Amino acid sequence: MEQKRFEFHNNNILEKKMKRREVLEKNKALDEIIRNAASIDKDHLQLFPPFRQYNRNGLSVYLESGYGSQLSSPMKQYIQNLLKVNMEGLYGSEWPTEEKVKRREMVAPEARYIFVREARNASVDEISPKAKEEKNCSRWMGDGDPVVGFVEYRYIVEEEIPVAYVYELQLEHHVQGKGLGKFLMQLIELIARKNRMSAVMLTVQKANLLAMNFYTSKLRYMISTISPSRVDPLIGAKKSYEILCKAFDHEAKEKLEDAYTLVGEGHGQ
Repeated sequence: MEQKRFEFHNNNILEKKMKRREVLEKNKALDEIIRNAASIDKDHLQLFPPFRQYNRNGLSVYLESGYGSQLSSPMKQYIQNLLKVNMEGLYGSEWPTEEKVKRREMVAPEARYIFVREARNASVDEISPKAKEEKNCSRWMGDGDPVVGFVEYRYIVEEEIPVAYVYELQLEHHVQGKGLGKFLMQLIELIARKNRMSAVMLTVQKANLLAMNFYTSKLRYMISTISPSRVDPLIGAKKSYEILCKAFDHEAKEKLEDAYTLVGEGHGQ
């Protein structure tokens, strides 16, 4: 009897050591994936030449990469202005606090950007009179072709899953509703897959009904298991946002979606 107890004890210790080793190895592998994806030497647009330009629906724009640690002063100001124009009304009284958070996030070394610039033949001098009259339309004040929008994203780990997390997708008013947002999100998904991410995630304000519909209906994103409304409906009801997800493999679906009902079918950015 004593021998069996001793053997059981040893087996238990061995099993714990093996599990600990598995966890360490997995964490090491995740760190390596994130480090390789986030390399500042890597231009994520280079592998997708067809996505470097968008010439549809009256738009003529092109894309370029950027990094949070290398933003010029005009670019920082532009990002802040466009965020204020597009998001202040949605956040309401929370905006002053949220704006400070976004300013810190904006320049983080791990922040990656895709900037959208209008080609010269579609500069601000040639946009429609209606767009020129738009009171809240932000304008680029730096050098080069006008910037008319941007995507900010990072590579992080959620629930032991490597993901590309979209912090911002912001477009000026006169380039919205022309398929550009969908084009940019499709590009982010391609970049994520290429860099061995298992999902794309993002946060959407509940008050932003257009964005919520865009992501859930047009792009088929789901409310994630880590969104407050899924973690605890009572707490989630008091939160102003949802976390959305599109998983690419079984493990990511299991941990980050954990459901087979699309958001658009069961729920009302």
